[in-house]
Amino acid sequence: MKQRSAFANPRFLGFLGFLILFVVPFGYYHGFVSTGFALLTFAEVVLLFNILIIVHELGHFLAAKWCGLKIEKFAIWFGKPLWSKKIDDVEYLIGSIPAGGYVALPQMAPMETIEGKNETPREELPPAAPGQKIIVAFAGPLFSFGLALVFATIVWVVGNPVPDSQATTTIGYVLPDSPADHAHLQAGDKIISIDHHPITRFGGVGNSVMWRIMTSTDPSIPVEVQRGDQTLTIDVTPKVEPHAFWQRSSPRRIGIAPAMEKLIVKKVFPYSPAAMAGIGPKDQIVALHGQRLYSDGPIFDQLKSHPTDPIQLTVLHDGATREVTLTPEKPISPQELPKDDPQTNIGIYSWEPGVTLVHPNPIEQVGESAQAVIGTLEALFTPHTTVGASQLSGPIGIMNVLFMVLSSENGWRLALWFAVVINVNLAMLNMFPFPILDGGHITLSIIEWIRKRPLSMAILEPLQTACALFLMGYMLYITFFDAQDSIKMASGSDQEIKFAPKQGSP
Repeated sequence: MKQRSAFANPRFLGFLGFLILFVVPFGYYHGFVSTGFALLTFAEVVLLFNILIIVHELGHFLAAKWCGLKIEKFAIWFGKPLWSKKIDDVEYLIGSIPAGGYVALPQMAPMETIEGKNETPREELPPAAPGQKIIVAFAGPLFSFGLALVFATIVWVVGNPVPDSQATTTIGYVLPDSPADHAHLQAGDKIISIDHHPITRFGGVGNSVMWRIMTSTDPSIPVEVQRGDQTLTIDVTPKVEPHAFWQRSSPRRIGIAPAMEKLIVKKVFPYSPAAMAGIGPKDQIVALHGQRLYSDGPIFDQLKSHPTDPIQLTVLHDGATREVTLTPEKPISPQELPKDDPQTNIGIYSWEPGVTLVHPNPIEQVGESAQAVIGTLEALFTPHTTVGASQLSGPIGIMNVLFMVLSSENGWRLALWFAVVINVNLAMLNMFPFPILDGGHITLSIIEWIRKRPLSMAILEPLQTACALFLMGYMLYITFFDAQDSIKMASGSDQEIKFAPKQGSP
């Protein structure tokens, strides 16, 4: 809200961390995929982040102008000014570092220890009333909510692509020897409720399968399913995978995956067993050894447990089904294949996700995003859940998500939807009563209103410094885990996989 020095502004520190801790691993690990695409993605994300922060700061600026507060500067970006002009005692400028913006407001709560001295001494200005400070502080989050509504309106018009596997409540795969397998849940079971909470989708925060499992607290949870004409309630004991102290903690799981409406082949490697059997993109795999498939999990298990045995697939092509038998074959390149992807040995690289374009109204989108923030915080502070501080995401985590989002076929639509989520998060988290955040300015102004005088600097300075150090420390903490996720993403990136040409093949 006020001008902050380059190394003290929490928003700038977040952006700086984003530059240093994401760009380097992004370029190093993802650069081999497509340098041009990586740079374009990075530019799009920088643009998005700048829009979010500048609109937030614009709210503070307009509110301060309306309240008659002294405004020293309104800057877009930081660093040495590329352009500046003074109008009505306000210096407008464009900096050289594309990292958001700031408004210099010397009459707001003093933060000299963190931000440095203001150009205009506070003693030379009339004090701002607590009500004025509250209005100015609240305007930033208000504008963020407003921008969320703008993005949500665009999403309402162009649509939000939702994967069929996330919209369903049907189990597509049960991991062998998992809690779900031991409890005799089956592929094809439609989940009605978990832990007595009704279920509407498989993924996401709220009434979803994964969320209700993660946030459950009892050793055993009841799972109500529809199996054919029967409604069954099955008790399942979730488990948490062990992890090293430097790894992100694992949530509760029972070992199930969502059903895929159709198992459509997306890519087949040339000369592979699948290609030589005539399987190609857009073909649908209906069954394995005569058993209907709800996901690719059974194929994965078959190839992992019997890596050299032939497998029989029922393939649907242009409305006609046929049976094909594939004998797994090791590619000639590279020598080391992903150990967690045995499907590579038959040459099927990936599957085409089913997507439905939905048009939720703006209020619904903002409301769901707000509920996601509230639900996450509730789970974070509820005893005995496995939702911990290490499972939240920082700048690198957000970038990882945006990289995956923008890499998809409907990336621009998903990016618009994600902008709604980020804006709502920015607005709500900025309302936390931390002295260095907008909510902190509001809290301090309320205290000043009640006491009829502001807190003394002897109390305020150490409090602000402690909060700033805590916030920066936590950012580094979650960045440590986010960086590990970046490495995992990189290790699973595209590889040039080649099979030996076959005699008589084109």
